[in-house]
Amino acid sequence: MSSLITEDEISHEAELVWLEDVTNLDYVRQSLDRLPTRRGKPAYHRDGRMVGYAQLGPGAKPSRSSGTFRRRVFWLLPHDRDTQPEGLYATGAPAEAVDPRTLAAGSKGRKTERSEGGPPSSAMQELGITLPL
Repeated sequence: MSSLITEDEISHEAELVWLEDVTNLDYVRQSLDRLPTRRGKPAYHRDGRMVGYAQLGPGAKPSRSSGTFRRRVFWLLPHDRDTQPEGLYATGAPAEAVDPRTLAAGSKGRKTERSEGGPPSSAMQELGITLPL
């Protein structure tokens, strides 16, 4: 879950690789997976689809016990808002979801009004910003 990912755990990220255009996605799910390599596209074993992943820099150290690297993977499930806009997440978002516009290498991202599917905040209203952004 995004709340469990700390900046320290992702401090060795060199870049985020997006497999599709995320500008129109209200949110993506993120998880910290144990992977055999620092770089390259990881295997994907969930329902839905992988939309991106992190690549680690050379300073990232593998786990002593498993030899794996902890890397973020970004994904969506078949019932997420992008494919079922009136479905389960018409408003609100899963716990591990963040607005992809707030993500960067080494930055865990955050939920926004857009990712929550809710009404814009009063600050957004005062600035004349409407959803979706």
